Amino acid sequence: MDDCTIRPAKPDNLFSIERLYKRVAAVEGGLARTESEITSEYIIDFVTKSQQNGVEFVAVQNESHQVVGEIHCYNTGLKVFAHVFGDLTIAVDPLYQRKGIGRKLFTQLLKEVKNNRPNILRVELIVRESNKHAVKFYESLGFKREGKLENRIRSVEGGFEADIFMAWRR
Repeated sequence: MDDCTIRPAKPDNLFSIERLYKRVAAVEGGLARTESEITSEYIIDFVTKSQQNGVEFVAVQNESHQVVGEIHCYNTGLKVFAHVFGDLTIAVDPLYQRKGIGRKLFTQLLKEVKNNRPNILRVELIVRESNKHAVKFYESLGFKREGKLENRIRSVEGGFEADIFMAWRR
């Protein structure tokens, strides 16, 4: 999508990122968290961790300057995982999904890792097994399935499904 710019997130994007996450979480299956679980504290926590020990990018709509996408991941700070970025989350506004924004965000994130983070050898994510579109998308970016945890996620209907663990490796 050419009417969006991908750039590093800035501290003044906090409120915009929170609004984005609430819009995405309002759609069933949009995020693991529900809309009521998207709090200022949650946003501040992952933005701070991403700024200190990881990467974070936003997609900004050029005309309105609205944040319509965000991606982040970070290192936990544990020495044994110093080579890993995890807790990866991507959120794209429902009105802007399937227009290439997610791919642009991931491409920028992986470019940053490849070019500027030689110590990072793995980028990890978790995806719902039922989200076949996302699994295929992540595989197209070079992520590989590494396993799954059966019956880990409770659906809105009360059933269970598996989480699939995926990783991109340098």
